Amino acid sequence: MEKEMDVAKRLKIVEWLKTEVLDHMSRLFKGIWDGNTHRITDSLASLVVSCYILGRRLGLPYDQLDQAMKEKLGKHRKEGHQLEDWYGDISSLEDHLRKR
Repeated sequence: MEKEMDVAKRLKIVEWLKTEVLDHMSRLFKGIWDGNTHRITDSLASLVVSCYILGRRLGLPYDQLDQAMKEKLGKHRKEGHQLEDWYGDISSLEDHLRKR
């Protein structure tokens, strides 16, 4: 019975985290609409935190998520992603992650 309760609790946490991600997205869009820099920053930070924790709850170590992000950025840079071609955003983020 205890194991069933643990599984139910884990599922409930994952569902709650999914709603948190949606809530942060909604707040981000409202912040963008209002031009509220504080709200935008807070929403983006909360979104990143929630995604990391959701990944952990789904069995992904933080390091694995970091590595997947680095690989994705490298792939985008090599394939000539528009944000890299136009603004250098991909390589800029790669540099930031490398320096952490």
